[in-house]
Amino acid sequence: MTDMIVAIDGPAGSGKSSVSKATAARLGFDYLDTGAAYRALAWFALASSRDTADSQQVISLLVDFDYEIGTNPGEYFVRVGEDDVTEAIREPRVTAVVSDIARVPEVRAFVTELFRSIIRSSSAAGIIVEGRDITTVVAPDAPVRILLTASPEARMARRAAEVTTQTAEDVAAQLHKRDSADSRVVDFMTAAPGVTTLDSTDLDFEGTVRAVVDVINGGTPPNKEKNHG
Repeated sequence: MTDMIVAIDGPAGSGKSSVSKATAARLGFDYLDTGAAYRALAWFALASSRDTADSQQVISLLVDFDYEIGTNPGEYFVRVGEDDVTEAIREPRVTAVVSDIARVPEVRAFVTELFRSIIRSSSAAGIIVEGRDITTVVAPDAPVRILLTASPEARMARRAAEVTTQTAEDVAAQLHKRDSADSRVVDFMTAAPGVTTLDSTDLDFEGTVRAVVDVINGGTPPNKEKNHG
């Protein structure tokens, strides 16, 4: 198990996934996208014709949820059984129901243990783990914990640029819906004690990557705030 665990939280559109992946590649670390597990389970529920709004139907899927994810940032993939769902889990139909999956306590407990198992199996120099409750639930004792955030306007613009199959209005509505739903499960907008807040609103992609690297290396990045509790 690697000793260098970097936990990164943040809302959708903050850049945490792309920035975490690029930072891991730069440092020679593994990279774990935790949100992919919730999306993969949502895909699995839809593929199994289950009602995602029915918690018991979702829970019943866990026993057969054969999940695999690539942690090498240069060889990222997501599989459920023999199906490569790397692209499919980003489809709007999956995005629309992923909050139904994420709100189920039994699901969160199941995937948290899954994430910890993946972290323990990492043999790289370090691993960057990103998601919604990584600094507080999945890896609260990680040596480096970051809350990567941005203004709502910046987050919407970034997500709209990523999702070219939907209008900006649809993307904004989905982002707001996702934030509202997930905020009932986990506080991903407020840094816990000891977590470094990094606001990327006024940073470009490269600047944000450099800022995260600075935090990992113990430096002082732009727009850094430290919540000392």
